[in-house]
Amino acid sequence: MSTLLEKEDKTAEKEKIVDSARKVIELEAKYLQKLSSLIGEEFYNAVKLILQTKGRVVVTGMGKSGHIANKIAATMASTGTPSFFVHPAELAHGDFGMLTQEDIVIAISNSGETSELTSILIPIKRRGLGLIGITSNVNSTLGEYSDIALDLGVDEEACPLNLAPTTSTTATLALGDALAVSLMNQRGFSKEDFAKFHPGGSLGRRLIKVSDVMRKNQGELPIINENDKHAQIIEEISKKKLGFTCVVNDNEELVGMITDGDLRRKQFEIGESISSKFAKEIMNSSPKLIDENALAYEALKVMEEFRVSDLIIISEDKKPVGIVDLKDLLKAGIY
Repeated sequence: MSTLLEKEDKTAEKEKIVDSARKVIELEAKYLQKLSSLIGEEFYNAVKLILQTKGRVVVTGMGKSGHIANKIAATMASTGTPSFFVHPAELAHGDFGMLTQEDIVIAISNSGETSELTSILIPIKRRGLGLIGITSNVNSTLGEYSDIALDLGVDEEACPLNLAPTTSTTATLALGDALAVSLMNQRGFSKEDFAKFHPGGSLGRRLIKVSDVMRKNQGELPIINENDKHAQIIEEISKKKLGFTCVVNDNEELVGMITDGDLRRKQFEIGESISSKFAKEIMNSSPKLIDENALAYEALKVMEEFRVSDLIIISEDKKPVGIVDLKDLLKAGIY
């Protein structure tokens, strides 16, 4: 009997916990939908003001809003908008020296009345800095001092006491992401730019170009003309010690590739007469290759698909400019 009661208690407890979690997510989703409907003229003006700013975007906020402000600054900085976070209390005690006349401030407070934040609004305006406020009360002190006040539209926290910042911080984070992505789009921020900003992480490594990892020393690249004969082919492959050679025409465009294996197979087929054959009669005219502007990760996919360990790299005018092998990719962290 006691076991049955324990199971019933456990089931009831589970339902209560799951129901509570769902209500939090549903409420936050509701306010995200509301926030979406509030995006309009003021948001547009905020994006244009940031784009016109010659300095940095300084993001500030207190408590949980400060944590979100820090993340917003980091997202902007990594997507092409120079930005950093400063704690409002630190601003009030000397860190205004970090700001220049060309900077713009984004100040975050759901109520718009956070004392540590409101105390720095007059100094911000006195220095002539642009101010974008993010708040759920555009008629607050923060809203009134802001050049542009972005309305979060949150009047209910997911916290059962309606006290802990939950819905408001989720909405702020989403609005910050919307700003960062809009700025990113307006700046034409590309995959290549992203790779430059993220050189140490897996995201950055996946965006490294083939040209960044290939062996491009022309002295290392085995190349013969399509009209060269067997002896010259053997000499070039032996000299460069890569087990193959590129074959080019008189315009130096890649037309094929010859490997050690190709030579052995051809000799088995025709015997001694191979010595009189031209490279164009022996070569594989459809070698595995990749453009120098392709991503290194794409080179790895080609190697895996066709089970090859080397790729010829060609330029836009079809000339061989380098080679890359599996070891080069692994060394660069591409896997």
